[in-house]
Amino acid sequence: MFIPKGFVQEAVPTTLGEMVYYTNKAEPWQNAQSATAPTLVFLHGFGGGSSAYEWSKVYPAFASEFRIIAPDLIGWGRSAHPERKYIPEDFITAILEFLPQVSEGPTRVIASALTAAFVIRAAIARPELFRWLILTTAAGLLEFNNNYRDNFFTQLAGTPVIDQFLYKAGVATSFGIRSFLEQRQFAQSDRVYSEMVEAYLQSAQQPNAEYAALAFVRGDLCFDLTEYIEQLTIPTAMIWGRSTEYTGPEVGSRLAKMNPQAIRIFYQWDDVGFTPQLELPAVTIGLLRRFMTELEQVSLQSEG
Repeated sequence: MFIPKGFVQEAVPTTLGEMVYYTNKAEPWQNAQSATAPTLVFLHGFGGGSSAYEWSKVYPAFASEFRIIAPDLIGWGRSAHPERKYIPEDFITAILEFLPQVSEGPTRVIASALTAAFVIRAAIARPELFRWLILTTAAGLLEFNNNYRDNFFTQLAGTPVIDQFLYKAGVATSFGIRSFLEQRQFAQSDRVYSEMVEAYLQSAQQPNAEYAALAFVRGDLCFDLTEYIEQLTIPTAMIWGRSTEYTGPEVGSRLAKMNPQAIRIFYQWDDVGFTPQLELPAVTIGLLRRFMTELEQVSLQSEG
């Protein structure tokens, strides 16, 4: 799998197995590993073949200033793939077990999609672990009468035997990966290129990779974020692509308005889909820097 220059693979244990992550310990980023360098964590979202690759065009831009931590979540990439029926609490617990092992004190976290919604719940449960959050398309997929499960493909994925065939023939193939990226994840299909497809394919073809992927496709991991969002206290910025299947920017705007004390920034981006960090990484980097500055100021004011 693709690992950017200067990054190495490490791992820590969790209840569900080893979680692999990538960090900037090699040339030319060694100085970012000094004791004074703050930690910046990037968490990927879910979909067939998801992994830390999702943020790999973005996080190297911060490697000279931060200690970067970009994990493959349990069930994805090179991390452990236990055979189990995954539920949201599995990933929330894994995040809460992971962060104290890779960072001291409140951590700056950037996350996407359903994982970003899990991070909100994690930050509610253990606010002392988080300094601020930047989240792209943070939805549990059941908000405001939207139901991700109400489609033929999702129901088909819930049929025994057929689900395994569907994964192997329709998800874990180059054609399936490219189709998913072009039709469901990106606003413009011509932004999908061969390296992306290969990176997703390698992750999708790991042993037992179907367990987490099918849990996502079936909707087993969905929940209604509106039941939690008002409890969030960590300074947060939200980025939302207009061309987002299932959860358009109106969902993000309504969520942000439910807790303006915590969600300080809501930015609607009209030219991207579900993963702007892959679709337009350079612009994503610029937006992250802008929002990081604002959130740092909020954090300093709250400390004062």
